Amino acid sequence: MLIGKRLSGRYKIMSLIGGGGMANVYLARDMILERDVAIKVLRFDFSSDEQFIKRFHREAQAATSLNHENIVSIYDVGEDEGIYYIVMEYVRGYTLKQYIQQHAPLSVPKAIDIMEQLTSAIAHAHENGVIHRDIKPQNILIDEHGNVKVTDFGIAVALSSTTITQTNSVLGSIHYLSPEQARGGITTAKSDIYSLGIVMFELLTGRLPFSGESAVSIVLKHLQAETPSPKAWNPNIPQSVENIILKATAKDPFYRYQSVREMNEDIRTALNPDRLNEKKFTIPDDDEPTKAIPIIKEGDMIPDEQSTIVRDENGEKTDGSSVQTPKKKRKWIAWIIAALLFLVAVGVSVVTWVPALFFPNDVTVPDVTNKDYDEAVEKLSSLGFEIKNTVDMEDNEITEGKVVRTKPEAGKTVKEGTAITIYKSIGKKKVEFGNFIGENIDDVEEQLKNEKFLLVKRNERYSDEPAGTIIEQFPSPGEKVVPDETEVTFTVSIGPQKIILKDLTGYTEKSVRDYVQEQQLYVIVKHEYSDKVPEGIVMSQTPRANTELEKGATITVVISRGKELLPNKMVVKEIDIPYEPEQEGGIVDAQLYIQDANHDMTKPYKTYRLTAPVKETVEFNIPYKGNGYYRVIVNNVVKQEGTVPYPNS
Repeated sequence: MLIGKRLSGRYKIMSLIGGGGMANVYLARDMILERDVAIKVLRFDFSSDEQFIKRFHREAQAATSLNHENIVSIYDVGEDEGIYYIVMEYVRGYTLKQYIQQHAPLSVPKAIDIMEQLTSAIAHAHENGVIHRDIKPQNILIDEHGNVKVTDFGIAVALSSTTITQTNSVLGSIHYLSPEQARGGITTAKSDIYSLGIVMFELLTGRLPFSGESAVSIVLKHLQAETPSPKAWNPNIPQSVENIILKATAKDPFYRYQSVREMNEDIRTALNPDRLNEKKFTIPDDDEPTKAIPIIKEGDMIPDEQSTIVRDENGEKTDGSSVQTPKKKRKWIAWIIAALLFLVAVGVSVVTWVPALFFPNDVTVPDVTNKDYDEAVEKLSSLGFEIKNTVDMEDNEITEGKVVRTKPEAGKTVKEGTAITIYKSIGKKKVEFGNFIGENIDDVEEQLKNEKFLLVKRNERYSDEPAGTIIEQFPSPGEKVVPDETEVTFTVSIGPQKIILKDLTGYTEKSVRDYVQEQQLYVIVKHEYSDKVPEGIVMSQTPRANTELEKGATITVVISRGKELLPNKMVVKEIDIPYEPEQEGGIVDAQLYIQDANHDMTKPYKTYRLTAPVKETVEFNIPYKGNGYYRVIVNNVVKQEGTVPYPNS
């Protein structure tokens, strides 16, 4: 488990926020830059494949060259003890898949806005030589401000040369797979265009164009079935918008957009009034299959329209006039036989078709309740019913996209060819989600619980609002939602952020100012002399360390000026040098030693040959808070010593 581990000593893994067939994604903290990042870690079952690792590095490095506001930024790529990882921008928000589940079908302007951002990002990637190859709503993020962010450039491309055997992981991408990818062909930029078309279809209808019980059945539909009209599920889609989907999802890449940039330009103008009702996009069809035309030899050409060329038994040409014409009798016999056959055929037709035409069979309306709409249409049509109309209706029991009932009702006996109306479920009844910004979370939770909402989650954050106040919400105010299917997320204030004051003793003044700026505090700086703390270092603070403060609080620090330096002072001292001869009248040797700013005790300040006592006046140079010293030696015996202090006044 990677939770709590530091990758390369820098990125601390905080929690798992997603995963897929190739990698897991973690929320991490960049301990150097002090910011949250997302880290995609290659799964261990891929990390032993040297070829894959090389491609992983190469493609991940290529992704770092992409610089676009709608592409998740790549910060770093690395490896730590066999763990290969990519460090990316952390986007606070939701995947496009989650957004579709909450809001589909999206309004046409909203879907156009998302697709315009998405195609701009993919066009930038293509223009820099990077094909995504795995475009799907799970790889597209929507941040808190509605901005689109495309991710998963590196690994998705690197996997293109590696066999994928994990079926459950691949299923998520098969719904968006281009036909050429499905058949194992070469993936090009036009493969991304196909996937973009599928994503656009899902945004506007809330469903996928191709679904099935197995991966094989879905792949076959990508290869064989034409993309259904999205207007069948959302009649509000203008023809200009439907045309973008149909062109992007053409089976043959030749008929798709030439580039994503061209698709982006088409999307940008799709809602122009002069385009809304444009002619439906169709792929041109040849009227007749190509036929082989035999070579006509010059000798085989017919001279004129009246000539007939025949060949004799040896294959030689003869003039048509040499062939005998049938006798008139034989012609009459042939005409009589043909007439009889015609009369017989007419009789059979009258007996067979006329009753069915004027007296249709009775049929029973089958029960197609809870069946997929397409399946129901196919079954009713096969029994001869005419699908007259489709009515969308809310239903709390029948899943969206399935049939609620028919009119005439199931079990009723009607004539073959009867027109029938299908009532299709658009899901449970939706309500308008309220605006709870500024309200108390406990009160709102109680209200939503009574309204049977699926789940209410809290994300806590410091703010200037009182604790317990809702400051952000999802879904947004006014959005239509189904309560018992909707997971609500509130960001709740926990009040202003509290700061635990550090012990600042030992800091320099610059370090203190950097700290208070980072913590949004204010500081008062004082200076005092100190014999113990070096100059420029904090020696005390108020409040004390570990005190809890709010942002904007003021602290005081006292910084040492160093030792207080006062000038030396001169002190005059009179010292007695005694005369103590060993015999009366003898000469006595004496020495005077002093210590001050100018002298030390290593050599005599003055020497004497005494015949009588002497009083010596000495001027000492005494440093601040220091002392002077003296010593008198007579005949090698210390007779006197003393201290001369620095005067206080």
